[in-house]
Amino acid sequence: MSRKAAVVALTALAPISWGSTYAVTTEFLPPDRPLFTGLMRALPAGLLLLGITRTLPRGDWWWKSAVLGALNIGAFFPLLFLAAYRLPGGIAAVVGSVGPLFVIGLAALLLSERPTVRAVLTAVTAALGVSLVVLKAGAGFDLLGVLAGLAGSGSMAAGTVLTKRWGRPEGVGPLAMTGWQLTAGGLLIAPIAFLVEGAPPALDGRNLLGYLYLAVANTAIGYWLWFRGIGRLSATSVTLLGPLSPITAAVIGWIALGQALGPVQLLGMGIAFGATLFGQWAPRAKKLETFSITTKNGQNVSMDLVNGAVRR
Repeated sequence: MSRKAAVVALTALAPISWGSTYAVTTEFLPPDRPLFTGLMRALPAGLLLLGITRTLPRGDWWWKSAVLGALNIGAFFPLLFLAAYRLPGGIAAVVGSVGPLFVIGLAALLLSERPTVRAVLTAVTAALGVSLVVLKAGAGFDLLGVLAGLAGSGSMAAGTVLTKRWGRPEGVGPLAMTGWQLTAGGLLIAPIAFLVEGAPPALDGRNLLGYLYLAVANTAIGYWLWFRGIGRLSATSVTLLGPLSPITAAVIGWIALGQALGPVQLLGMGIAFGATLFGQWAPRAKKLETFSITTKNGQNVSMDLVNGAVRR
């Protein structure tokens, strides 16, 4: 396995882990507390990573961490949950699947990553595959829910691109950066959660187990892998791994929750997964070498050697 393939594989574990969020939320957590769940995902995970790394932001990284934490966590989580509550799950997933298109556009503006027809078609194809997996007949439409879903996708896309643009301070690893963002995002969610939902609910052992999984595996490790990938891959390459999340959710629903997967859903999974793989494949750059030879009559002729083949 090449070094890039290893980075892609590890980064892909982030959206795969996020695909388990729905099942864990419905089976382990108290109902109707989306903001409290977002808080419990972000703040404990951020504080845990701060305790492990013992590194705090310095200088302008205080405000940069706050901005990234708001975009990737603090704004994204509430908007995501608002969309999920106002829209059927399938519609919410399809709205969220346009995120790669936002990243492609923002990467062109802020990172000078030239958008290609191939990247756009890959993102559209992946969204089509996701829609086949999750959409159900008669799914309802809610304008506020759709706007919240689009805003959430835009927020995460902006956070992804700015994370790539700003990089990391010298000597600071992705684990510390993840801790900064999760803590900032959690602190932003906290007052909103208490104002909207009131005091925290009483929790039993099953609830605590669910929150522990979300905070550690789903969020602390998941976002660390995601931000690590952003630092080593292009923003477009990372975001095109996003369709793995709804694919994973569908598979978990089939295996653990007894949800049916028909031919259309299986076709959609194949399309979305194929687009995800295609999004990580980059055509080999042409290697050009120029050399000269002298003919029998004394003329110098220049030739190009492209990937081992002679081109006059």
